[in-house]
Amino acid sequence: MSDPATGSDEAGRLRRIAATASLSLAVFLSLTKLAAAIATDSLAILTSLIDSLADIAASGITWFCVRISQQPPDHRHRYGHGKAESLSALAQAALVSGTAVFILVEAIQRFVDPVTIRASSVGYGVMLLAIVLTIALVLFQKHVIRKTGSQAIAADSLHYSADLATNLGVLLSIWLASGMGWLQADPVIALLIAGYLLFNATIIGRDAIDVLMDHELPGDRRETIKQIVSSNPDVEGFHDLRTREAGTTQFIELHVEIDANMTVEEAHNVTDALEREIFDAFPKAEVIIHQEPAGIEDERLDDVIAGRGKGGIE
Repeated sequence: MSDPATGSDEAGRLRRIAATASLSLAVFLSLTKLAAAIATDSLAILTSLIDSLADIAASGITWFCVRISQQPPDHRHRYGHGKAESLSALAQAALVSGTAVFILVEAIQRFVDPVTIRASSVGYGVMLLAIVLTIALVLFQKHVIRKTGSQAIAADSLHYSADLATNLGVLLSIWLASGMGWLQADPVIALLIAGYLLFNATIIGRDAIDVLMDHELPGDRRETIKQIVSSNPDVEGFHDLRTREAGTTQFIELHVEIDANMTVEEAHNVTDALEREIFDAFPKAEVIIHQEPAGIEDERLDDVIAGRGKGGIE
């Protein structure tokens, strides 16, 4: 059973708008930060500029992958194209990591050869503008995530949330370097920014890899599925529950054990009712249920996993 809403026009429209807004903001901020970096010779602004350039690539990938993920299943991709969003998130993690490495190298150089920060008012203005616009984008992205559950937009939002910390750090370094005369503040803040970017890249990459590797849904969601199945009076048992996620769609598969004396039609009605109940709890899910007579002896995935001592989530 599939969810007709996962590819709804409204959800798709929101994801497209969010991706376009992200890309547009990255281009605009890159141009303004380029002018400010030239005017101030601030490493902190330069690192923020490099991050914005990476944002253009990341947001461009998000824009492209969001459109790919919304394409319906075809003969080569019968599960749909949802994992394009995870590929987008993984690419963002790589770009953020590269940005952080660049910042680390530049910061070390500035420790050896400090540079005086010029035209601090220009830097203040540009970074304040970047902060206001980034806050507006992140708030809109949070709204889209709540409505659609898009992993690509969630990764992009996490990226821009990190940018907020970056821009605040830049403001602090300008104030300390130009206002307080502490030239070492510029590379110190840059190092902190690099560490924060690496931390966020790890989060983005880990979540993307989980989806690409068909990681199980969280334990509480699996428990919800188990409770739904167990509460059905016609189900005598179930096993081999498997779940995964691709984009905004969850895939739920399991085997149910029912009375061997049921007719095919009766068995179908039981599993059809189960699918509807699971779908009510997981509106963005594809549900597949295999029926089998209760008490039958067969090879089970649950037994294979338990035998390896790596049961993990049950």
